[in-house]
Amino acid sequence: MKNRKPIFYGWWLVAITIFTMSVVITPIFQGLGAFFVSLERHFGWSRTILSGAFSLSRAEGAILGPIEGYLIDTLGSRMAVLIGLLILGIGFVALSYTDSILWFYISFLIVFAGAGICGFMPLIAAINNWFIRKRTTAMAIGMTGINLGGLLVPLLTFSIVSLGWRSTSLVIGIGALILAIPISSAIRNRPEEYGSKPDGIDEHEINEIESESPINLDEIDFTVKEALRTKAFWAITAAHGFSAVSAVTISVHIIPALTDIGISLQFSGVIVSIYTVVGVIFQLLGGYAGDKLSKTRLIAFFVTIQALGMFVVATVPNMSGAILFAVLYGAGFGGRIPLLTSIRGEYFGRKNFATIFGVSQVPMNLATMFAPIAAGYIFDVQGSYFIPFLGLSILNMLGAFSILLAQKPSHPNNATHIT
Repeated sequence: MKNRKPIFYGWWLVAITIFTMSVVITPIFQGLGAFFVSLERHFGWSRTILSGAFSLSRAEGAILGPIEGYLIDTLGSRMAVLIGLLILGIGFVALSYTDSILWFYISFLIVFAGAGICGFMPLIAAINNWFIRKRTTAMAIGMTGINLGGLLVPLLTFSIVSLGWRSTSLVIGIGALILAIPISSAIRNRPEEYGSKPDGIDEHEINEIESESPINLDEIDFTVKEALRTKAFWAITAAHGFSAVSAVTISVHIIPALTDIGISLQFSGVIVSIYTVVGVIFQLLGGYAGDKLSKTRLIAFFVTIQALGMFVVATVPNMSGAILFAVLYGAGFGGRIPLLTSIRGEYFGRKNFATIFGVSQVPMNLATMFAPIAAGYIFDVQGSYFIPFLGLSILNMLGAFSILLAQKPSHPNNATHIT
């Protein structure tokens, strides 16, 4: 009887990514609004002040993004996750002792610094190293952790209502400190370090696969400088930035916006869970389709769907509108996530993936830095989210147009110029 091959370790990394992203991202992304509502009620702070903390974290990300990416490419994802989880835990413990705006801002910046180091980038960089043929599918499955974390939002809101935001923050912080070593120790940086190949392919399989597949298993790696000289880098960055401003603004303001129209805090968490479930489904569909079809056209389609969701939440401020928003936004947001990430690996290779991704976060984070605080300021002045949500819908359409300009670049070793 023929021996079965063991499960390729890259898939274990995908499972680790799902778990880590869900526990790290839930309190700082989908569940962030629940903390903001509680802080607003406890201290009486305006939403401009609360949104300002999130915007400062984006500025921090713009500054540290390239540094984080470089450290991941040089030290490896394992070390980045260990350091990041420890910083994240310290930040949440500090947040539980908040008694002033200054302390809130400082602890919040520590939280986001830790999340930036241990969360999305090192985990996706590891997956990018372990997969080529099934890169988009693997990333899509791994990034379901972002959306699956949304299923924990009702639990988070229940904890905040029952135990209080201080105790909830303290528990999250201690949990991150406990998980730091076991999670990081399970991460492996590159398959070549363990005598393996991306996708778990044996040497004798490579020629056969390359003859049947349009995907090149010997990708050419771009340096950061080479990537910056391509039109594709800036088109992808623009598309990601225009669509990401909706995601970060929604993470801050959707729960406050829903409670403003009479939806309870607990049911607002359910709305988040609805677009989370829809997002998971379309994330998997987007990932599978991304390994078969044009990534640029798929991204344009999903970003347009996200734009429709933002239009609905801006113009239909009731329970029906909230549910329709959740379905549309979840489909668009979920579908675009793995595609906008994997296209960078496909276009620019594996070696400098995290650094290139980090550099692209600079303009992206500068754009997302102002969106939540602008939405909070407009609400404080006008008492409505209509203008900010409608504006985000328009920006999404600009993102859908931008990605269509991202043609795959030629490497300078293979062409006289980079396009």
